[in-house]
Amino acid sequence: MIYMPKQTFLNLPEEKRNTIINAAIDEFAEYGLENASTNRIVANSGIAKGSFYQYFEDKQDVFMYLLTVLEKEKMEFFKGKHPPSMHMDTFQYFRWMIKTGMEFNSAYPRITQAVSRVLLGEGMYYGKTFEEQRQKANKAMHMMIEQAIKSGEVDPSVDIELAVMVMETWSNAISNYILNEGMKQKDIMKWVRSKKTQEMIDKLLYVMEYGLRKTESDFSASFKERNET
Repeated sequence: MIYMPKQTFLNLPEEKRNTIINAAIDEFAEYGLENASTNRIVANSGIAKGSFYQYFEDKQDVFMYLLTVLEKEKMEFFKGKHPPSMHMDTFQYFRWMIKTGMEFNSAYPRITQAVSRVLLGEGMYYGKTFEEQRQKANKAMHMMIEQAIKSGEVDPSVDIELAVMVMETWSNAISNYILNEGMKQKDIMKWVRSKKTQEMIDKLLYVMEYGLRKTESDFSASFKERNET
């Protein structure tokens, strides 16, 4: 998804663009989209209200641009990340994806919090505007579960659509936990990488894994093996 503001905004000096965008990020992080105030964004960025409308149509226009910025940053971030092993099973790979996402969230906490507050908190808006993006992610998880069933990692009687819903819900829950708790920390990156936080995330993921594993004994063996490594 690529969205660009008016050319007048792009013609501004980088410092001024960043000032406006940072004011918008703070506004959406604090108030969401529905309750965000264009007047506050204007006041906090030090521009005239008339100038704002030379750059953007409205606050939704600004938010759409923030999504483009976040998506670009995330793509660049993941380009430099590679799974530690080519022989990971489905749940190990999902765990790696979640934890890499945590690293990104902690590297860009404020914009991630702003976007997440709107996407996860204002469901109607999310459903109307970002369903295509959501479906793309769910399709990837659908393929992961299908492959896991074929490889014997997941119980073949599992409803794939239900499994995808569980994985999506767990992913959102972990993202919310990282953002809500992480923003309270002086050093969010250090907190994310701490043993305590990593163990908390592992426990959340093991609960999800337990519900999808082929048998309880398989899960128990996996849990024991990973705790020993």
